[in-house]
Amino acid sequence: MNAGDEAEELIAQGAAAPVDGWGFGWLAGRATEERPPWGYARLVADRMARVDAALDVDTGGGEVLAEVPRPPRLLVATEGWPPNVEVARRTLRRVGATVVAVAPDGPLPFRDASFDLVVSRHPVRTDWVQTARVLRPGGTFLSQQIGAGTMRELSEAILGPLPPPTQRHPEHAVAAAEAAGLRVVDLRRATLRATFADVGAVVWFLRKVIWTVPGFTVDRYRAQLHALHHRMASEGPFVAHAQRFLVEATRP
Repeated sequence: MNAGDEAEELIAQGAAAPVDGWGFGWLAGRATEERPPWGYARLVADRMARVDAALDVDTGGGEVLAEVPRPPRLLVATEGWPPNVEVARRTLRRVGATVVAVAPDGPLPFRDASFDLVVSRHPVRTDWVQTARVLRPGGTFLSQQIGAGTMRELSEAILGPLPPPTQRHPEHAVAAAEAAGLRVVDLRRATLRATFADVGAVVWFLRKVIWTVPGFTVDRYRAQLHALHHRMASEGPFVAHAQRFLVEATRP
């Protein structure tokens, strides 16, 4: 098999595999990413065990919430991507969570001061005003977020050189939280090494994590994918770095 045919076979594998939910099991043996040192799932489980009512915003397929060993009496999750809603409902039955489909940019459909705890892992966008509104006084918002310039090496491998990132800076999140009336009590940052063993893993990742290359399709970027395959064949796995930050805020 020549290099072009090999690239096409790998690209086809990454293009055909399902990307529903927010699990990354398909990448096993094909890509790795370091985990943040703070252990988000453990922090969520700890907070959930100590509250009466909790909300998970942008739950994806419910993968993190499903692992909570002691869920609160009232547990609700929202999801704005229709294919994920049914996945989350199936996943979260065992912890008794209600999954609510929402418009991606719409308000949270809950009464004021409904929850002791709001959590969100990798939200598309945090609506700080809405988050503050649905929190009870003394309540907590805990979120692991995508940082500025995440996976920049991969974005530039497909798109070419990019200007410095202007969004997703932790400092902007802190300012927005405080402007909404919340008090930030913890902020942590991490740079995490990610490796891709083949171009099929890259294709699957770009289909799933859509902000890495906005508007990505195989047909649009086939030439760049072939070039990346040749680069990996000669240099080894492709290395990029994910940016993450953890923010915890309370409503006074």
